[in-house]
Amino acid sequence: MRRDSGTNEKLGSFASTFGGDQLDASLLLLNELDFLRADDPRFAATVRAVERELRRGDFVFRYSRPDDFGTPDNAFLVCTFWYIDALTALGRVDEARGLFEAVLARCNRHGLLSEHIDPRSGELWGNFPQTYSMVGMINSAMRLSIPWGQAY
Repeated sequence: MRRDSGTNEKLGSFASTFGGDQLDASLLLLNELDFLRADDPRFAATVRAVERELRRGDFVFRYSRPDDFGTPDNAFLVCTFWYIDALTALGRVDEARGLFEAVLARCNRHGLLSEHIDPRSGELWGNFPQTYSMVGMINSAMRLSIPWGQAY
């Protein structure tokens, strides 16, 4: 993969910046935003790279590099939903559904999620409730649902 194409040879995938060597979970949106088709090998390679570098258990971090607050300790929940959507686009539906169910198990008693989650304890952190997380949940639920015509 060429560095001037937004990809990084060491990562074997797209990088978060041109010429960069870091990943960002927003790369999971390459198919969603019609930048790449789901059957493009570069999309599958990027999803695998995110799995390898940013996934911690059932959750996906936005990035792993230190920022103004240090190295992230908690996963940004919407990124996990982006990952579920990417798995679905790749045809890995059973895996996506299992992960979706694992995330739903972390909702509070009202069915709500926060902005972040501690991947070790499952404790909800950050802004609560969080619209990003809830929209991610709804989008993933729609992608994983059977077509309306098959429901009856």
